[in-house]
Amino acid sequence: MNIEDFLKYLRYELNLSAYTVLCYKNDLGQLVEFLSRGEESEFEPESVTAADVRAWIAWLSKRGIASRSIRRKVQAVRAYYKYLMRRGIAEENPAAEAELAKVRRRLPQVVREKNINELLDEEIDESDFESVRDKLIMMMFYETGMRRAELIGLKDSDVSVEVGELKVLGKRDKERIIPFGPELSHMISLYRRLRDERAGEEISQGRFFVRANGEPLYPMIVHRLVKRKLDEVGGSERRSPHVLRHTFASAMLNGGAKLSSVKELLGHESLAATQVYTHITFGDLKSNYEHAHPRALKKGG
Repeated sequence: MNIEDFLKYLRYELNLSAYTVLCYKNDLGQLVEFLSRGEESEFEPESVTAADVRAWIAWLSKRGIASRSIRRKVQAVRAYYKYLMRRGIAEENPAAEAELAKVRRRLPQVVREKNINELLDEEIDESDFESVRDKLIMMMFYETGMRRAELIGLKDSDVSVEVGELKVLGKRDKERIIPFGPELSHMISLYRRLRDERAGEEISQGRFFVRANGEPLYPMIVHRLVKRKLDEVGGSERRSPHVLRHTFASAMLNGGAKLSSVKELLGHESLAATQVYTHITFGDLKSNYEHAHPRALKKGG
């Protein structure tokens, strides 16, 4: 059974996102290339051994692939062989006993409040389509916490300024509703007017966010935009759409939102994924205390 059958199973039976399936495809493709020395037609999944997988891991490590990435690749191979075993194609999972390097969990990076406010309060030419669209993208990320793929995939019908809500299609095609306020409503209405004047009937597939020619955005456009904007104000070493998602979650918790509410807004499967943000808010609290309290830094003895 070829890898394409497994990928179809992930996409259509498990409802994994197209991006996740692409990652599985690339990871498994690297294993095939390594073991078959580029002759993919020679690859026989049932003949792969634990020693083969260990050799592949060592090869990845020598190439400088990060531990986190190697861990993900091995997990993709494990999932593939579990699938083959259930269908009686493989007798054992050669990646089952592979030792995975422990990955130190880093706290999510966020943009400081004064930096994000400086960015979003900046005046723009409200008659220019791209200026309005780009500012709205930054506002959407910070004020809703959505992922990049979710923002790109927004349909025009998913966004309602009348009720102040938008519908997001998240991982595994799960829908969630995110509320938003009057400032975002104003920018949405302004953007829609300029978009319709610019692209008219050329808007592709009923998308909400589009390029000037009406075609959908693609991931690199959004990534470059966010990086450029965050470069202007600083406040974070990493500058990506996901940093704004982290910033949203941290701001919500600092503002008193319940952890369970933030979990729902982010579309997390479990509270465990959301709890990491409590460490950020505690870090901010500790830092504020140390700077503000007159005896916080007083040495003992």
